[in-house]
Amino acid sequence: MATGNLCAVERRGRVHVITLTGAGEHRLGPALFSAIRSAVAAVRASPGGGAGALVLAAEGKFFCNGYDLAWARAGPAPADRLSAMRAAFRALVADVLALPMPTVAAVTGHAAGSGCALALAHDTVVMRASRGFLYMSEVDAGIKIADFVGELIRQKVPDAAARRDLVMKGEKMTAAEASRRGIVDAAVDGGVEDVVAAAVAVAEDLAARGWDGEAVAEMRKATWPALWSMVKDYGGAAPERARL
Repeated sequence: MATGNLCAVERRGRVHVITLTGAGEHRLGPALFSAIRSAVAAVRASPGGGAGALVLAAEGKFFCNGYDLAWARAGPAPADRLSAMRAAFRALVADVLALPMPTVAAVTGHAAGSGCALALAHDTVVMRASRGFLYMSEVDAGIKIADFVGELIRQKVPDAAARRDLVMKGEKMTAAEASRRGIVDAAVDGGVEDVVAAAVAVAEDLAARGWDGEAVAEMRKATWPALWSMVKDYGGAAPERARL
C-alpha cells in the first residue's frame, strides 16, 4: 500500500482503491486536490497500464463534503480562491474521465456539492444505505454551479425532476431514493468496509471483462462529449503544477 497524508492507494486483485483517509469531511482544497490527482496519476502509471479498474472511497462519516470554503474565505480574495478550486476540480474530473479503466465510486458517507459531483463523475456509483446523502448544497450555500458541474449533473442524473430536486431544491437524497431515481447503481447495507467491498466486487467484475483501457476512456469521452469538451484542457498537467 502506498500512502500519503490525505490518500491511500492500494491494489486488491485487479482493482486499484484510492481511499480518502481520516475522520474529517474530506473537503476539496489545495492539498486534497493534489493528493487525489497524484493518486489517479499513480494508478494510471501502474504496471499493466489500463488493466484493471478503479474504486474511489473514503474513511469516516463523509465521502466528500465539497469545496474547502473555509480555505477560500481565509484569503484576501475569496472569489479568486473559489475560482481556483473550480479550475482544480475541472482538472480532476478530466483526469477521471480520461482514466483508461472502468471507475466506481464507493459513496461511504455524505457526498455534498462538488463531492456529490465527484461521485457522479465515475462510471458506476455504489452508496451506503444506512448513512449518508447525495446533496448538491450550492443552492443553500448561495454558490453558483460551474458550467461543467451543471453538464455533469445533466448527463448523470437521467430524470429531469430528479435533477430539479437535487440542484434547485437542495434535496438530500438517501441511497434508497437515489437508487430508485436512477442516480446511483446500488444501495449497500452495512458499514464503510461493506460498501467498499461491494464496490471492489463491481470493479473486479468490470476488470475481468478484459476491455482495452484506452478504448474505455475514448468511449467515455464520446458518450459525454459536451462534458469532456468543458474539462479536457485542464486535465493531464502534473498535479504539483496544478496546486492552488
